[in-house]
Amino acid sequence: MAETTPTRRDPSSGARVEHRITVPPELPMVALLGLRDENLTSMEEGFPGVDVHVRGNEIALNGPAGDVALLARLVDELIDVAASGTPLTADVVRRSVVMLTAATTTRPADVLTFNILSNRGRTIRPKTAGQKEYVDAIDRNTVTFGIGPAGTGKTYLAMAKAVQALQARQVTRIVLTRPAVEAGERLGFLPGSLSEKIDPYLRPLYDALHDMVDPDSIPRLMEAGTIEVAPLAYMRGRTLNDAFIILDEAQNTSTEQMKMFLTRLGFGSRVVVTGDVTQVDLPSGTASGLRVVQDILRDVDDVAFCRLGSADVVRHRLVGQIIDAYARWDALPPAPGSGNGAGSRRDLRGSAGGPR
Repeated sequence: MAETTPTRRDPSSGARVEHRITVPPELPMVALLGLRDENLTSMEEGFPGVDVHVRGNEIALNGPAGDVALLARLVDELIDVAASGTPLTADVVRRSVVMLTAATTTRPADVLTFNILSNRGRTIRPKTAGQKEYVDAIDRNTVTFGIGPAGTGKTYLAMAKAVQALQARQVTRIVLTRPAVEAGERLGFLPGSLSEKIDPYLRPLYDALHDMVDPDSIPRLMEAGTIEVAPLAYMRGRTLNDAFIILDEAQNTSTEQMKMFLTRLGFGSRVVVTGDVTQVDLPSGTASGLRVVQDILRDVDDVAFCRLGSADVVRHRLVGQIIDAYARWDALPPAPGSGNGAGSRRDLRGSAGGPR
């Protein structure tokens, strides 16, 4: 555990204060500060008003009292994370800064050291406070909805929880499904067998599965029915007992399809539904079942709705900024006289002068 020196006021700097942290000698400073001090740079970028000085295993902070207190807490959290053996990167530091400045009660160390699943030397963990809440909701509820933009880990974390439940013998099989809306009635014109036509729409589920289960064992598990990957249409008329069931891309279900899917729930089963309500591919005039179900089931016990946002994106940092930019654009009022709703918040030709 880090030793801290009580905060002292710097008389020559007005409201600035000084705080010193002694890093435990058993923790290499490079594990905390990163190669070429990249983690230290991220700390300084998160709190630009604080001067950070490192000498030996001591870190001295000098700056506004509030920022110094937050940065001191950040360093303590990162020390706990590094001491647990979890690698620290500049991205981990940036996410920890977001968690601390969001004024939540969630400790970054609790999030970043929470292991869901380990496979072939790789450990799957939540990376943001929102992802940790999502994983906890899956543990607490029979039906959980994970709603949010691309890159927030909705499907990947649900898959990890499914494999964890299977390994712990909490369920006897995993059922993964998603609607093949993009194919629609054109499916018959695609080459190959029905399986070959549908596979491209299920590929993201296969990809996640290969990260979590020994690839050599997947054909055997699928042949035995322990793992099933199928389009949503194949769920009709079934009752799924003792299963962990994941419906992916649920924004592309109709209201009727969503009801059909949810009523497949059998005894001893758990359901996770994931989707992004901003990326609906349904024909015009067809309501998204994922949008409607939020009103229908919001007061039903044992059903949880977890909403992830741009702060939970774990892809390139630009993805979160792109999502926020689109959200701002969507919030703009319609262009005068346009009257055709979504996609007409303003003149689409805009300053770029492009065609509509």
